[in-house]
Amino acid sequence: MKSNVNTKKNSETSNGVKRENHIIDATDKVLGRLATQVAVLLRGKNKVGFAPYKDIGDFVIIKNINSLKFTGKKFENKIYYHHSLYLGGLKKTTMKEVYNKKGASEIFKRAVMGMLTKNKLRPLQIKRLKFEK
Repeated sequence: MKSNVNTKKNSETSNGVKRENHIIDATDKVLGRLATQVAVLLRGKNKVGFAPYKDIGDFVIIKNINSLKFTGKKFENKIYYHHSLYLGGLKKTTMKEVYNKKGASEIFKRAVMGMLTKNKLRPLQIKRLKFEK
């Protein structure tokens, strides 16, 4: 990985997977580029024994998330959609509204969630993403 990733101690889980702690400073980093690095670490694609059905990813701690950079006009124009599963239940919010309501950590979490596989492993992998002030 890049030089902006600090690796701390190793921890072993019940299934014998060694998980490392990666601490990443998000100061002046672009949202999408940092999210791809984090998604690779959470999935474990940087490890030798990677397989798509295995959960061998590491823990990732993001520091200074509020100083993350948003490029282009995404901050005003990007729209997040969700549906209530009722007729006419399509809801939409802009990135600016999400940032004002929940902060940059929610925007970053949504970006990483979109890069993880859409299966039973995704909730387990996203739990290993933590934010530090």
